[in-house]
Parts: sequence; C-alpha cells; structure tokens
Amino acid sequence: MMYDQTRAQQPAGQNRVPSERRTPGPEPLLPSSERDKILQRLRHALNTFADTPRDALKEAESAYDEATAQLVSALAARRDLLRAAWAEQDSESPSESPAPSESDSEEFRNALRQYREITQRLLQL
Repeated sequence: MMYDQTRAQQPAGQNRVPSERRTPGPEPLLPSSERDKILQRLRHALNTFADTPRDALKEAESAYDEATAQLVSALAARRDLLRAAWAEQDSESPSESPAPSESDSEEFRNALRQYREITQRLLQL
C-alpha cells in the first residue's frame, strides 16, 4: 500500500467522497441493494452470536449461501452476455473468410478484455 500524503493530512474521521476516487473500480457483480441485504443479515448474525450462537451461525451460513448463489447467477449472466456478443459476430461472418473483419476483431478484443478482467477479479477473491 502506498502512502497518500493528501489523505494523511485530512482530519481523522473525514471520509473521502466517492467522486474523489482516483480510478473507477470495476462494475459490482451484485446490485448494492442485494449486497446491503446480505451484509445486514451477516451483521445481525454477528450481533446475536453472544445470545444465540447456533441461530447466529445458521444466519451467517444462510447469508453466505445467498451471496454465493447470487454471485454464481450474476457470473453466469455476465458470461452469457459476453458469449452472445462475440458468438453473434462470429455467426455473421462468412465461413469462407478465415480472418475476422476489423470490426469483428474489435468486438473480439473487447470480449477478451472483459473475460480477462472478470477472471482476474475472481482469482483475487
């Protein structure tokens, strides 16, 4: 992690506003409302652990199951969109032409970049 002098000089407790981000992050896989619901369930499990540990564990497991199910669904939907984009380009090209056209190449390059980005994000989890 690099030292950020500007951030270090800010008063304690002062948070950056989202517009001050240096670079935009990747698009979230889940909508924020769904992430918030899952996080709320997880916080509830953590807060009730002392009183009802078994119930808290069941709640945490349920939140985990919900998160993984939604992520798998979101990843499958993302893959389907990517595949549709390049498969459509591939089917529109004449079969005699071994090399894709310039516009096809750009679509393929864009799809490959998106596959790379999402795969790298998955490997960093």
